[in-house]
Amino acid sequence: MSDIARDHARTGPDARRLVVGCMTGTSLDGLDTALVEIHGRGLDMRASFIRGLSRGLDDVAGTLRRMADQVPLTSTEIAGAMLVFTNLHAQTITELLAGNHADLICVHGQTVCHAPPVSWQMFNPTPLAQRLNTPVVCDLRAADLSAGGQGAPITPLADLMLFADTHPRCVVNLGGFCNMTLLPGIVQGTSRANTRHLVRGFDVCACNHVLDRVARVALQRPFDAGGASAMTGRVDADALPELIAALGAQAGGGRSLGTGDEASAWVDRHAGRVSASDLGATACEAIARCIADRAGDAESIVLAGGGAKNLALRGAIGRATGRRTIDTAALGVPIDMREAACMAVLGALCEDRVPITLRQITGASTETVAGVWAFPSRLSDRGGT
Repeated sequence: MSDIARDHARTGPDARRLVVGCMTGTSLDGLDTALVEIHGRGLDMRASFIRGLSRGLDDVAGTLRRMADQVPLTSTEIAGAMLVFTNLHAQTITELLAGNHADLICVHGQTVCHAPPVSWQMFNPTPLAQRLNTPVVCDLRAADLSAGGQGAPITPLADLMLFADTHPRCVVNLGGFCNMTLLPGIVQGTSRANTRHLVRGFDVCACNHVLDRVARVALQRPFDAGGASAMTGRVDADALPELIAALGAQAGGGRSLGTGDEASAWVDRHAGRVSASDLGATACEAIARCIADRAGDAESIVLAGGGAKNLALRGAIGRATGRRTIDTAALGVPIDMREAACMAVLGALCEDRVPITLRQITGASTETVAGVWAFPSRLSDRGGT
């Protein structure tokens, strides 16, 4: 395809783009990449998940964990980790594309600090753009932070594009921290542009950070696979109120969660007194009640993120909310690919010069166009279809 024809295919009224979204969460449990097909532009676009690929963070995970834990490192160690991290993205995306070309790559980067207005989603986009000969956009939070916002949650507008329905929905991401998007019901014929001001979103509380801490301290495992241990436990009546209070304070704080909000101290205080299974069941119950308190008038709960694989947590959420509970897989996006798919949608919106954060959610003084860009030097030599 010629450059002129390719440009029309990407910018015309029936524009079609293949966009890769990349996400590594605060749990540091891996890199998720999603290939998404985008038709149209701006808030009129339609997004379809094609496939995804996940892989572990390998040796760089330890360095990223130390950075997130605020352990001092040399500049050489940090720069080296950034290069290894970027190369990991390149390897994973190459495998995801399987010989095809993407039009755009959007990378969230690794959050190693988030305490607004200070925040760092660590990534170096230039080597990735050069290696894959594709434009890369990253650092999506900085524009909102510069306008006085929290920079988070960042996915609500993408959730509107991917998961909106005729009835109100609550999209709950069960990651290191739980965050949720409250989507209004969209009346047939109403555009998403006219609905975006009704979208609500916020961080709720620590989630997998608590559950994984229970597993590391009480089970000597990285995580409780499938919630198997917690499923056999009982809620501890003495430990539950303390965690509900701590998580409830996070949920009602009106800020984005990050460094220092992992609620690890609760686990450490009770691990010697409460069995591992009971401690896991108690943590699941406390998280579920915080979610139920914030779910608004949603008629259904849509779960995503690694915590959606935890059957103990899923059961607790269903009981606490008393509402129909499904996951994003039922809507075409695998539960562990929701954030990566959202990154792809947000990247396309950035390319279309659409602000991706919502003032009513982040508290910013104005909505700004986000993204730091890196372009390959040989973009005109790319193939494509």
